[in-house]
Amino acid sequence: MKVAEGYGRNFLLPRKLAIEANASNKAVIDQMKAASVRRSAKEKHEAEALSKQFDGLSVSFQRRSGENDQLFGSVTSSDIAEALEKKSFHIDRRKIQLHEPLKAVGEFDVPVKLHKDVTAHVKVIIEKEAVE
Repeated sequence: MKVAEGYGRNFLLPRKLAIEANASNKAVIDQMKAASVRRSAKEKHEAEALSKQFDGLSVSFQRRSGENDQLFGSVTSSDIAEALEKKSFHIDRRKIQLHEPLKAVGEFDVPVKLHKDVTAHVKVIIEKEAVE
């Protein structure tokens, strides 16, 4: 990619955000690209293996609810991440694709993005808390 001389010389090169495109650096660039492809393939393979472990996995919560099975609180992606942590799955809450908190009793299928090409699904079950 071409950039202005001053931008490359004064900003990109000193911070090692870029290297000069010449014949001697071409081999280095090719190696970096190959390493990136191998790393991405390995990460995708690991994500696919983890995705298979998610088959049939469910997490359940008991929450207080009012009329029409509406929860007084909600179940968020952080709650789901904590429940998965208890089942030995270390998933960052930002990978749980919950667009808005769950606020009703029932079963929900929540996607978890493990890799840019791999998405697993977790069944989230929300039950009424027993009132004494």
